[in-house]
Amino acid sequence: MGASAKTMIPTTTRAITRILRASLLKFIALLFLFSLFSLLLLKVDDLISKIALETKTVAGHNLAQTPWHHFPVKHFNESNTIYGKAFHFLKCTHFQCLFGANNRQYNTSPNKLKNSHNFTTNITSTTTCPSFFRWIHRDLEPWAESRIAMGNLMEAQRSAAFRVVIFQGRLYVDFYFSCTQTRAMFTIWGLLQLLKRYPGMVPDVDMMFDCMDRPVFQKSKYRTKKRPETNIQPWEEEFKSIKRGSEAVNWDKKLNHAYWRGNPFVGSRARTDLLHCNDTNKWGAEIYIQNWIEEAKVGYKKSSLADQCKHRYKIYAEGWAWSVSLKYILSCNSLALLISPQFQDFFTRGLIPTQNYWPVKHSDLCRSIKFAVEWGNSNPIQAARIGREGQRLMERLNMDMVYDYMYHLISEYSKLQNFKPMPPKTAYEVCEESVLCYADSISKQFLEKSVCLLHHLCRVIYGEPIMILLRVGFREIERL
Repeated sequence: MGASAKTMIPTTTRAITRILRASLLKFIALLFLFSLFSLLLLKVDDLISKIALETKTVAGHNLAQTPWHHFPVKHFNESNTIYGKAFHFLKCTHFQCLFGANNRQYNTSPNKLKNSHNFTTNITSTTTCPSFFRWIHRDLEPWAESRIAMGNLMEAQRSAAFRVVIFQGRLYVDFYFSCTQTRAMFTIWGLLQLLKRYPGMVPDVDMMFDCMDRPVFQKSKYRTKKRPETNIQPWEEEFKSIKRGSEAVNWDKKLNHAYWRGNPFVGSRARTDLLHCNDTNKWGAEIYIQNWIEEAKVGYKKSSLADQCKHRYKIYAEGWAWSVSLKYILSCNSLALLISPQFQDFFTRGLIPTQNYWPVKHSDLCRSIKFAVEWGNSNPIQAARIGREGQRLMERLNMDMVYDYMYHLISEYSKLQNFKPMPPKTAYEVCEESVLCYADSISKQFLEKSVCLLHHLCRVIYGEPIMILLRVGFREIERL
């Protein structure tokens, strides 16, 4: 072998070594990139799974039932895949309020509106508040001296389904448990409409909400310190329909006995005792058991409130707690017979016995109903007058008054909090767009009907009215 050949062997070996080393480095680099990409995919997959399985929503996703009250499990008509859910939650919870047009207007300063829209005049030109507004101070009186500390709020959290913080004109919600039906959605929607009605005026406030029926705390403890499920329309629309129905039959042509229609199997002794009075000849009362499940199957064709004003006397019996049916009964232009109520709605402080309703004793229920019916039939002019006064009370209960009450109640409540409200880290900002994003087609129809556009303030800021306002209360679309 020549010298030149001997020289080429080491050279070739070094070349091969360099090639192998370069290939090995490329392989290692590719392996590293592949591992990094795989790890990234795993992280993304974990993140997507976390979003899909942990995001709590206004519709009730990823929320357990309230331990103190069980109700049917919710089923959602949407994608069942992890990626589908995650995309839906990202869009509705995180992006809708970020890019939503309405949300940017909640924090409009009254000072900016004063010059261009005569804002102050519009605010102060309203009529005098009804007398029952003074009960706001009476209801909050137990906390007037002790005030409301953060500790009190955290104590209430144990019995709350969600927490609402209004901060700088924006609304934040921290969800703890699911609410039955659409109660959380419509409650939060009503608060959003309040912010639109009073832009820049609603104070920072921190509130806990239990969406079940009965009150949780006793006030005395602190003294020393658009129901889509039942096809009920928004309040002002429903009232007009009931009033038209009540005018279809004159008083002397109405059935001359008392009438009650509802579900007696809700843990209400007044309602179960009422079943014993179901005898028009003996007690002058007709008691009809309402089966809401069967009604839903036929589209609530037999449950029109406007068709239930054919009797001279309508009975009101509380359910598990306060019942939304009271204002529909009072709207009928019939003599309302109230069975010893234990709970108050905000407007019931305006009820006066024998002026706009007739009191009925629970302790002697059937005889008390019979006495009222016989008195009314013997005194038709007086009985009809009481019925008309009840209807007039409901006619004055427009949505301006409802939102005014909400505004004053929240304003006075905020004054009692001795801490600065701040949204917790676990809370999400909620706006109209995010609520509508989670609403099903029926709920969305009711929500859009109740957009705050008729009130003068809303008209000044947002343009001409095109929708009717939110019905009285937030839970009336849930039950009768």
